[in-house]
Amino acid sequence: MLLKEGAMEDPRSVNSPRRVLSLSRKSRGTLSFPEPDDNKASGFGVSGDHGPNPSEVYGFVGAISTVVATVIFLIWAYLPEPWLHFIGIYYYPSRHWALAVPTYAMVTIVLAIGFYIGLNFMVTPPPTSLNTIFDEYSREPLIFEPSMEGDEQPIEPISDIGINLINDLMFNDQK
Repeated sequence: MLLKEGAMEDPRSVNSPRRVLSLSRKSRGTLSFPEPDDNKASGFGVSGDHGPNPSEVYGFVGAISTVVATVIFLIWAYLPEPWLHFIGIYYYPSRHWALAVPTYAMVTIVLAIGFYIGLNFMVTPPPTSLNTIFDEYSREPLIFEPSMEGDEQPIEPISDIGINLINDLMFNDQK
C-alpha cells in the first residue's frame, strides 16, 4: 500500500476514515489524525468514532419490537382457534384479555389524567389570593444606570413587572 507521500505503509497499522493508528512495536503509540474533509457527509446517525448513537439504536429496536408485538397480538386476537392449532400454537391466554387489557389501560390513562388535573386545581391558589401576584421568587425591577457611552447597552436583569404598571398599561387611556 502506498501513502500519499509515496512511502510504504506498515502492514501492522489500522486505517480508518478518521485516523491512522500504528500497532508496530518500534513506533509504539504513534497516532496521527488526517485533516478534516469539509466535503464529507455529516455522519448520518453516527456519533464520532464510536458507532451509532445509543438512542437511535434503542429507538430502532423499540420500533421493531412494537411492530412484532402488534402482529403477534393481532394473530392471537383474531385468528380462529383451529388456525392457531394448525400452525402449532396450542397454549395462549384467554381471548377475554384481548379486550380487557386495552380497556383497563385506557381507563387507567383517563383516570390518571383526571387525577393530575384535580391535583393541579387543589394546589393552585384562588384568584383572590396575593400568591397569584407575588411569591418567594418575585423580584422588583432594579434601577440600572449603565455607565457605558454610546449605543451599546447591556441587557437588564430579569425581574417581575409590578401589577400597578400592568394595570396602567392595560386599562388607562393613552390616546
